[in-house]
Amino acid sequence: MGELASKEQLRGSLLRYAAVAVPAVLLLGFLSGRTVPSGDQNGWYAVLAKPELTPPGWAFPVVWSVLYVMLGLALALVLSARGARLRGLGIALFVAQLAGNLAWTPLFFGAHRIAAAFLLIVAILGLSILTTIVFAQIRRPAAWLMVPYMTWLCVAGALNWQIGRLNPDAERVVQAPAASQVIR
Repeated sequence: MGELASKEQLRGSLLRYAAVAVPAVLLLGFLSGRTVPSGDQNGWYAVLAKPELTPPGWAFPVVWSVLYVMLGLALALVLSARGARLRGLGIALFVAQLAGNLAWTPLFFGAHRIAAAFLLIVAILGLSILTTIVFAQIRRPAAWLMVPYMTWLCVAGALNWQIGRLNPDAERVVQAPAASQVIR
């Protein structure tokens, strides 16, 4: 009693947390992306003018999947740091930024609120920076796992802003109704 955990026990704890956190973050990201049609499957988005440097549609699910795995691993590292002084704050900040992240797709693709979605990305980035600072004080690798995510948030924010600039009336754009499949 009162002994420190062995390296094997710590590694086992991290693996157990990762086995839950990584699939949970991936699943939440997947569900957020499925709440409304997004990307090339969204008729409203398809008619908008996009910046020249917009990545191809297939890149978004690939990048987000990798980022969600990294976020899950970062969370697992912090969750497994029992007794760490800022652990609770780090987890709370992580949950807050993830909630914002999950709300972005329905806000942008579903509600067509480009300006609000941009402000949300700015808020997510701010929360992610705070999360990373706190994570660095708990477990440095967890903070490093957040860096690609914050970089992608900057890319996504720039795309969001450019789409808003190129489509000032985008919130009022109505996609054309689907053609009828009824044969007369």
